[in-house]
Amino acid sequence: MKRSWTALAVALSAIFAAIGCNDYGNTFQVPTGATIAALSPANIMAGSPGFTLTVIPAPTGTGFVAQTVVQWNGGTIATQVQTDSNGNVLGITATVPASLVAKPGTAFVQTLSPHSGAGTNGLSNSLAFIINPPGSPLPAVSSISPSCAVAGGPAFTLTVVGSNLLPASDPSGGSQVLWRAAAGGTQTMLATVGSTSATQIQATVSSTLIATQGMANVSVFNPPAPQSGSGSGGGGASQNSPPFTIAATSCPAGSVRPAAAVQSAAEETPAVSADARFVAYSATQNEHAQIFVRDTCLGATGGCQARTLLVSATMDGAEGNDDSRSPSMSADGRYIAFSSAATNLLAEAAPGRQVYLRDTCLSAQAPCSPSTQLVSTEPQGALVGTEAILPSVSASGRFVTFVAVTPSHVTNSGFRQVFVRDTCVATINCTPTTIPFSLQQNDSPTTDGINTR
Repeated sequence: MKRSWTALAVALSAIFAAIGCNDYGNTFQVPTGATIAALSPANIMAGSPGFTLTVIPAPTGTGFVAQTVVQWNGGTIATQVQTDSNGNVLGITATVPASLVAKPGTAFVQTLSPHSGAGTNGLSNSLAFIINPPGSPLPAVSSISPSCAVAGGPAFTLTVVGSNLLPASDPSGGSQVLWRAAAGGTQTMLATVGSTSATQIQATVSSTLIATQGMANVSVFNPPAPQSGSGSGGGGASQNSPPFTIAATSCPAGSVRPAAAVQSAAEETPAVSADARFVAYSATQNEHAQIFVRDTCLGATGGCQARTLLVSATMDGAEGNDDSRSPSMSADGRYIAFSSAATNLLAEAAPGRQVYLRDTCLSAQAPCSPSTQLVSTEPQGALVGTEAILPSVSASGRFVTFVAVTPSHVTNSGFRQVFVRDTCVATINCTPTTIPFSLQQNDSPTTDGINTR
């Protein structure tokens, strides 16, 4: 019987020990320090700058002392204690750095005061501090293209250029293009097409919206951020809404075509996808040659709207600031390699003509945001001082060959060498590499899938 009681005592001791420990192996302690009633502020938007947090004590109970410090998720942060001439504590604040509120979530705040004696720990009770998701920005519209259509015409793609636009992948659902008939008419949310950048969004204007002569206004609406707590969630409609003319017979010259279509085509060989739906080409726009891709909708299912996209674009969707040429396209039309002298496409690009690979997201089967990567790069320095031209991309878009030219100061030519870049697109556990790629006159290419366009 005695052994049974001993075993029971041991078991109960183990249970209580387990109950007294948290997931980190630390023992939970009943607070024996000050009592805090509130925090000010009690919440903030994620991504906010550093701020001062005021810890408010309870009107009764143990208060703060001059050596009290504030803890954030168990770690001590810079604390300021205000005292009177007699050393009595008047208030306590703490400096919360921006790094602690960079992401949404919940933090726990408590204080720690000096303590001594068995059964004391100097800890106060803990209060939750809420870090809300950032609110959506307010969009702005700078232009629309086209700005006119003939009444009774077919549906078309409207391009809206502005700022603070949100992609469809944003938690809010992304920016919405709103079409309102003039004089207080009905407002319609247009169906967006393609990928939205921070500065450009495209939407389909149906034939019913331009069936009769009149005017309309176009604006952009950003939905508020979800789960924004006590915050407003931000967002809202653009302050400006450019007018759109629905003409009776004809539109003014230059107002019926999107800006990306007002081009002077260059005399270069275009690149075409395997199914002939997508065509990449070089054309002059605003004094510089740019690379464009046209979705002709050839062979596409119903609902496809033919459109033209800028390929030689910066991260925010603006056009390159110098000439771009020699497009080469992957079999599915998604990846387009090109040579460009523009200096604003990527910050890490060297001066002079370089080769880039653009993921247009055309034909992508999963959510995708257009992006550009530098192809003519080699960490060992083999491409230092060279310019890159004549890219050729493989069918999958993974491999890109190009010619590296070392300019000559004596003649108009220069030393030329062919390189191949493994970009690692659509692969995992892969490190991009660039190596020399030379073929003898009687050799045949062995690199899988390399195109010449």
